[in-house]
Amino acid sequence: MVLTNTPPTAELQALDAAHHMHPFTANTALGKKGARIITRADGVRLTDSEGEELIDGMAGLWCVNIGYGRAELAEAAARQMRELPYYNTFFQTSHVPALQLAAKLAELAPGDLNHVFFAGSGSEANDTNIRMIRQYWALKGQPERRVIIARRNGYHGSSMGSASLGGMAAMHAQGGLPIPDIVHIDQPYWWGEGGDTTPEEFGRARARQLEEMILAIGPERVAGFIGEPVQGAGGVIIPPESYWPEIQRIVAQYGILLIADEVITGFGRLGEWFGSQSYGIRPHIMTIAKGLSSGYQPIGGSIVCDEVAQTIGQDEFNHGYTYSGHPVAAAVALENLRILQEEHVIERVRSDTAPCLAQAWGALADHPLVGEAVSRGMMASLALTPDKAVRAKFDAAPGTVGQICREFSFGNNLVMRHVGDRMVIAPPLVITAGDIDELVARARRTLDQTHAYLQAEGMLKAAA
Repeated sequence: MVLTNTPPTAELQALDAAHHMHPFTANTALGKKGARIITRADGVRLTDSEGEELIDGMAGLWCVNIGYGRAELAEAAARQMRELPYYNTFFQTSHVPALQLAAKLAELAPGDLNHVFFAGSGSEANDTNIRMIRQYWALKGQPERRVIIARRNGYHGSSMGSASLGGMAAMHAQGGLPIPDIVHIDQPYWWGEGGDTTPEEFGRARARQLEEMILAIGPERVAGFIGEPVQGAGGVIIPPESYWPEIQRIVAQYGILLIADEVITGFGRLGEWFGSQSYGIRPHIMTIAKGLSSGYQPIGGSIVCDEVAQTIGQDEFNHGYTYSGHPVAAAVALENLRILQEEHVIERVRSDTAPCLAQAWGALADHPLVGEAVSRGMMASLALTPDKAVRAKFDAAPGTVGQICREFSFGNNLVMRHVGDRMVIAPPLVITAGDIDELVARARRTLDQTHAYLQAEGMLKAAA
């Protein structure tokens, strides 16, 4: 069914190709192919300009935690726009939505994370973190502590600073990244990089790379370490259980600051308010965005512990954004948090839908193309392989098979992302058991089609 209230799809695609530059896209190729035009959404489902309905297995971009179509958030935005559509917090002023949201986040955050510096996105918030922890050490009389350690294949945003924190080689190849005094250690990806070690041995070994890097640089020069509780855009890399306790020991021993990037894992995705709680991480700063407003408004921030906030407060912090704590975004975020809390969405993830997803998704491990099928909360991934017995890679450029699988998935009206040759999902937290069964059935159909295509094209070969 073609939607009658929308211009023809071909017309919309032509406009898109002529004027719109997409992120992380080869735009010329997409212009020739034609973008799929999404026109509306409700719950966990999207509708395109041809009237086709898709299951959104990615919650937008890891963010639409409460699902689409919640009128309460639109009403909160409209009320705030009528009352105070915008004001800044630069001029020794504040406004009600920003201060109420900061107080609510302090209530929800663990430990002594009681202070919030607002931004417009996770990228902006991680740029803030770079500035903040370097200023912290300068005020402590240790300005030489400037180096920040991060992880290869981690993702912390797309700005110059945040992309430098991230360890994505393709991003670093463009634009002169990383900026100085940011270095990287290896990721805790046992399935792809663990060799003959057990997951527990591997987790500890990868964590101890942090200590080795600190000692190589000199502890007196290291400002902090940043990591996602579970790597999201890197392929839903779930660390071995031994990893984070060892990281926690090391940062405490050497007195460096720990930043937990909760942009994806925050606000219920792992079955707790924050992923740090799921792993027993005790960060000095948490980066937040995405699920803070369920994507209904752009907003992010840094939740900061007492010690760092009080130290930063001793002097003027020459940093900020025009839209820090935007009143409309803050009002929408407050309403989103109310829904998550009052409707017990996170508790339902922990006790009901996450176990349901784990069982249904885990069953995909029996597919001949799947080397591992893992999940944590409402994040899950599949490792595609031509030979699961030896965890082999394909004899093709990385991502070739993942791209093929993604195209079949899109054709089956399932939004499932590929990261290299891993397929990942992170559906809205309000997904039901029935929706999960349908999502997994479409994923299995996609795997069958991909496997048949690879066989027909002679591509089921392991790399040498």
